[in-house]
Amino acid sequence: MDVRPLFHPSLEDITVEGILHALSDPIRAAIFADIVAQECSHNCSMFLTVSNKAIPRSTLSQHFRALRDAGLIRGERRGVEMHNTSRCAEIEERFPGLLRAIVNAHTIQSNDEAQANKRVAKRSPRRLVKNK
Repeated sequence: MDVRPLFHPSLEDITVEGILHALSDPIRAAIFADIVAQECSHNCSMFLTVSNKAIPRSTLSQHFRALRDAGLIRGERRGVEMHNTSRCAEIEERFPGLLRAIVNAHTIQSNDEAQANKRVAKRSPRRLVKNK
């Protein structure tokens, strides 16, 4: 079995533009925010559902690759599973406060969206179906 090594950019090669591009996708932003919040390695399959949306494995692989290529996460193969950890501590040295600000903004936005969805759900008329 030929397994290619994973690419992880050096700290000097990580750019603000690369980080912002990787996190411009809402699914990747949600994945990254969850990895950062848990502060432990995550198996890719834990993210088969993100923001109440089912994510195909092939698409999920591409999202993790984009996060890895941007330098946001470090992937490690453990048998057939891939475990991912954030590189926040390293990036904090290079760009102090950047990731904290992005993750905080994502959390605020997610909470606002959840509240809006609850308000819409309450206003939606509930149709009662009568059995005949």
